[in-house]
Amino acid sequence: MISSVNMIWVLFGTALVFFMQAGFAMVEAGFTRAKNAGNIIMKNLLDLSIGTPLYWFLGFGIMFGGGVDFFIHGDYSSVLPEGVSLWAFVIFQTVFCATSATIVSGAMAERTKFSAYCIYSAVISLLIYPISGHWIWGGGFLSQMGFHDFAGSTAVHMVGGVAAFIGAKILGPRIGKYSQDGKAKAIPGHNITIGALGVFILWFCWFGFNGGSTVSMEGEAAETAGLVFMNTNLAAATATVTTMIFTWFRYKKPDVSMTLNGALAGLVAITAGCDVVSPTGAAIIGICAGIVVTLAIEFVDTKLKVDDPVGAVGVHGFCGALGTVLTGLFATENGLFYGGGAKFFGVQLLGVVVVILWVAVTATITFKIVDKTVGLRVSKREEIEGLDSAEHGLSNAYADFLPSITPDNMTNSVVNVLGVATKDVPVDEAIPINMASVQADTHAGTVLTKVDIICKQSKFEELKTAMNDIGVTGMTVTQVLGCGIQKGATEYYRGVPVDVQLLPKMRVEIVIAKVPVTDVVNAARKVLYTGHIGDGKIFIYDVRDAVKVRTGETGYDAMQGIDIV
Repeated sequence: MISSVNMIWVLFGTALVFFMQAGFAMVEAGFTRAKNAGNIIMKNLLDLSIGTPLYWFLGFGIMFGGGVDFFIHGDYSSVLPEGVSLWAFVIFQTVFCATSATIVSGAMAERTKFSAYCIYSAVISLLIYPISGHWIWGGGFLSQMGFHDFAGSTAVHMVGGVAAFIGAKILGPRIGKYSQDGKAKAIPGHNITIGALGVFILWFCWFGFNGGSTVSMEGEAAETAGLVFMNTNLAAATATVTTMIFTWFRYKKPDVSMTLNGALAGLVAITAGCDVVSPTGAAIIGICAGIVVTLAIEFVDTKLKVDDPVGAVGVHGFCGALGTVLTGLFATENGLFYGGGAKFFGVQLLGVVVVILWVAVTATITFKIVDKTVGLRVSKREEIEGLDSAEHGLSNAYADFLPSITPDNMTNSVVNVLGVATKDVPVDEAIPINMASVQADTHAGTVLTKVDIICKQSKFEELKTAMNDIGVTGMTVTQVLGCGIQKGATEYYRGVPVDVQLLPKMRVEIVIAKVPVTDVVNAARKVLYTGHIGDGKIFIYDVRDAVKVRTGETGYDAMQGIDIV
């Protein structure tokens, strides 16, 4: 008999796990470079879209039927949760399959052919994930031995993490990632804010990932769901704090991107045993994950020389295995630390090893075949140019949001500062001016001077006010990146020192004729000075001439404003 409560719970969990795709997309996009953001969005969209019909076509039958059952026509009543319909259970398992496939994308980002990604993502959803999933959740030999993986630390995350490692190893590192002597170089992500948003989305959706895996909200299952929610949040929180403190001591500053990975590491690690460990056990698992993820990412990056831009191998591979094994220690009924003996711990360890071997072998075969046929990697030119352009014809994933004005529609309109099209101002309504010849120069002996000011972003408003106070109103402002002779302060990104830190600055360009240059320089120095490295620089140039486009005035006259009556 169908239970409305259980159906609602399973479908609600399905929706949350589905939304994890958005979280993974944001994490991967934020931790990589802007020139590949569109490609990353496409990959995260397509692994779900490709995996869904393939899992329906064959994957579900392999995973829960143990054999070939095209389009799910068999009898699955023996594996269905109580009160849950077949199709509700199918879609619930489908989104878990998509999660496993999308993990691989992050480790192979920024240099993989889109066509190759579609192929190996399909193989993961069609065969690799369903077969190991059958051993764990579908009545296979591991589940018969007592292997416990409640929501997929091994079945989902470690499968994705191992496949990601194999793929990234075969694919090779990004151009510029390692020096000739093999030293790792940092390639910072372009948008840590988007990456953080992705982590928060994943943390939220993990309540559906773990909590929904009770597949019931009746009887004891409802109580279990409360414990699962508590343990999931607690492990993530302790892992986050642990990673923050650990990187603080290790790198002298708390590392932002690594701490974000720490939150995910705690979530991955607790997924296997969130229903059988106590909150104390969950907190300890989170602490262990917070340390292991940092060391694992460093190890993969600097020792194994495998380029993993988002830390997928460390988060999902290492911490998926860690959480599964620690369940054998901290499970309150059979755990080694609770008097359950070594048998359960041994089964957990065996299950991890078996799945690693299965995925490593099948993923290697898959990636090698793809590499020898369609090719795994884009060309050097395409990688340097960016996959958005090379693979998708997308000039920029962050095109500005102002209306596009083409030559065909600019004849009778201009765009004001608000981006709104307006008609040309009629001559009789314009500000009265005296038209001047281009050659005219009423102040032939006047020297025009350009002052370039490079300053901290936080000082710009004060600088603008100071310039207005001394009569300088015209300026051109741009956001730039750069460093001085000190090459910026030594910083670390994911444990790797950044050789030359390009810091965000403001460049203010001012051309002056009337105001003395010394006044401009003194006012700027007074505002910008803090006494610390990075206050900025001021560059002074002679300007040959200036021409006002609207009037044709040149030199000194071109630089003067007109009082409006």
